[in-house]
Order: sequence, then structure tokens, then C-alpha cells
Amino acid sequence: MSQRKQQLLRRHRKNKRMAMLVLLLVIALSSVLFSWWCLPLGLLLAWLVHEAWFADHIFYAAGDDYQYSFPAGTQCHALQIIGGQLHWPEAEPASSDSTLILQVRIKSSWLGRLLDPWVQLGDDRQAFERGARGIRYLNLTGQLEQLRSGLVLKGQYCQLQPTVQLHVFAAPELSGKRLLILAPHADDAELAAFGLYSRMPETTSIVTLTQGEIEAEFYHQMGLEPQQAARLKGRLRSWDSLAIPLWGGVRQEHCVQLGYYCLQLPAMREQPEQAFGSRESGEADVRTVRRQNPFVLPSDEDGIPSWTNLVADLAACLQHFRPQVVVMPHPELDPHSDHIATGQAFHQALEQLDEKPELLLLYANHLHDNDRWPMGDAGTGVALPPAMEPLPALPLFSHVLSADTQMDKAMALRMQHDLQPPLSAKRRVRRVIQQLLTGRRWPKTGDNEFLRKAVRRHELFWVRELEQQ
Repeated sequence: MSQRKQQLLRRHRKNKRMAMLVLLLVIALSSVLFSWWCLPLGLLLAWLVHEAWFADHIFYAAGDDYQYSFPAGTQCHALQIIGGQLHWPEAEPASSDSTLILQVRIKSSWLGRLLDPWVQLGDDRQAFERGARGIRYLNLTGQLEQLRSGLVLKGQYCQLQPTVQLHVFAAPELSGKRLLILAPHADDAELAAFGLYSRMPETTSIVTLTQGEIEAEFYHQMGLEPQQAARLKGRLRSWDSLAIPLWGGVRQEHCVQLGYYCLQLPAMREQPEQAFGSRESGEADVRTVRRQNPFVLPSDEDGIPSWTNLVADLAACLQHFRPQVVVMPHPELDPHSDHIATGQAFHQALEQLDEKPELLLLYANHLHDNDRWPMGDAGTGVALPPAMEPLPALPLFSHVLSADTQMDKAMALRMQHDLQPPLSAKRRVRRVIQQLLTGRRWPKTGDNEFLRKAVRRHELFWVRELEQQ
């Protein structure tokens, strides 16, 4: 977890504790002034209110504008919502694969403070945080033809100002190009880009950096000691990283597992020559999960989990696969420490290469300040994530996943061992409360939250060109 996210989480917990203390004082005073039964009833109601409306981790004011800027020269068209429809008859500058992002100003109604406000756009809907007010960005990608004839655009539990701006981004040319996905952990490639890589499996390769051995409590229940459980989980998730891409058509010889250890990449970066073994499994040799790799890596010689070896391994993978496009975590949006370190190791590995990729496609599987994004239901579109601080002005690339591809993606995620353990009793009760009181829904494909967040109408990337020397 990044330092910024830790600070946001501490502030969130402090504010929640203060609010709970005030509420408890009010309940206690009511029980003294009126009747003893006010105390248990008040505590029950307070718990229900918390679970229904205050359990989300959203660490910003819902009334703030999202702070996005786009590169100079980006097509921008001022349009009007008239009679609940948006028309763009002069759509010649765009093509069917263009990424269409609509900047709107919304204001939640009083119901939008209790229920998730959402916008109906054609046959799609996209949701925002409760109480949302200000500038937001809808994803209209895939609805160009409807825009030409008139796209339904109506708010539910919110109102839209009629004046909007449509930003149009040409899709990068990916056909026939060699694509490499950098996954800090098993499942990151599927979460971010299953739809993309299953569209071009013959030219895709996937490199996963870590075993994913930590947080193995589910395997303790099988009678294993903590180190045994961590080793088993590391082996299973390493297997996932090599085997599951085949479901999307990527051959095993195009998949590599580097075998480094979870949450150790930042420490490795600070002391590049030092070995950093697993925090939980007791292992310190990356070769234990590399037996199925398709070629020999530099650190296969000693198996030392060091930053120097990681950079050398990444350079060897880049030299072997010679990607023209690299898919990797967004360094400013995605706060996971291993995700940030993955990007840093990649850029150091680039320094060892003569032939460099042309393009980066950046994804965010986690956010600093909102653990529900993409908000709303599985199968719906992906609006732009909250950006409360200015981000680099980059073009966007979004593409549409068919219903069949979404189902395949859901099944790929269900194969991931890290997403299989059942929900805790606390989370199950919370979901029941939120379903009954706030109308939230989760998909039938599985309980894990990523099956709601990642299996969507769109996948979304930020596009960064690499300078060629």
C-alpha cells in the first residue's frame, strides 16, 4: 500500500471513530433520558446505518470535480442534452473503435445521497459515488451509431447539466503488433486486459513478477502450518499465471513466471543487491516456481530474489518477446506498492535494450481513494475513475467486450485461486444489508468483489508513447 493511501486510510478511520464516538454518546444519553431499550435499539440501528451507507472506502469529498486534462489537439465537441437525448450527427471525425469520453456535470438528488446515482446512456448505465456533485466522465465507447441518431442520456438519483463535452480519442493500431502484459501478481493480467489479450492471443505474451504467496489464511484451514500454506498458495498462483491465459488463447510458451515475493519489490528496489525472501513462506529462491518457464532467465543461475536480478530477468523477457506494446500498471493511479515497483523495474530494464517498445498501455486495478471503482454493477460500462489530483495528460483507449467475452473473463477470474475463498461472514451480512437497504447487486458468476469490478462492458487504458533513441 502506498504512503498516500495509508494516510488517506488513517484519516478515514480517525473520522469514522470520531463519528462513532459522538453517536454512542447520543445513544447513551437517550437511554438515560428516555428508556433503557434505546441503548440496544440505537446500537442496532447505528450498525445497520454503518454497514449500509458508511462501509465504503471513499477518501475524498463527493462534491469535488474530477481533475482530468487531455493532450493538446484532442478532439473536443461541445454538445447539448435535449429531451433526454444526446445527438452528434456530425460524427465523421470518429470511427467505430474510437474511445468516446463524455464530460458531464452532475448533481445528486437527496435520494442520490442514500442510493448510488447512475446515468442511463443508451443500453448502458454507469454509476458514481453517493452524493456525487461536479464534473464526471462517462464512457460512451461503442455507442457511436446511437450518438448519430440520438443517444438516451438520463440521470437516476442525479441530474445532468445539458451542456456537455465529448472527447474523442483514436484507437491505437494494435493489429498484428507484439503485446506484452506485465502483471505484478497472478490475476492482474486477467483483471486489466483479458478482453484485450483474448482478442489478439497469437501476438500476446504475459510476464508475472511475483508468486502471490502471502495472505494464505484460507489454506491454514486445511491443516497446514503458516509456511506450508504460503508455499502452497505461491505454487497455485504461479500455476495460475502460466495456465489461465490459455483460456484466452495465449500459449504457455508465451507466459513467464519470475517467482519473486509479494510486497518485497519496494524493499528490493532500495537495496538492489540484497536478497529479499518471502515474508510468509520462508523461501528465498525464485527458481522453485520456474520449472514451466519456456526459456532460461539470468537469475536461474543463483535464484536470488534481488532487484538486480529482477531487472535482468525483465530485460531478458523484453529481448525474447520483443514487444511493440507493453501493458502495465499506471504509476500515478494504481497505488499498490508492487505495481509501482513493477513499472520502475520495467523502465530500468529498458535501459539495457537496443530495441524498445513503441507504446505503453497503462491500467489501474486498484485506486488510492475509492475501493469500489468501477462503481455500479458487473456488465455495465467503465466511467473514468476519480482523479482528485491532476494526472499526466494522456490519451485514453477503451474497447468493448461482448457478452461472451465478459463471461469468458468471469470464468478466467473464477479459476484464480486468490479469488476463490468464500466471503467472510461479516462481508456476507454487509452485502445482504446493502441489497435490502440500498439496492446494490452482485453478479451471479461469483462472490469475489473483482467479479463485479472487472467484468465490464469496457476495459480502460491510458496511452503513453515511448521515445525511441
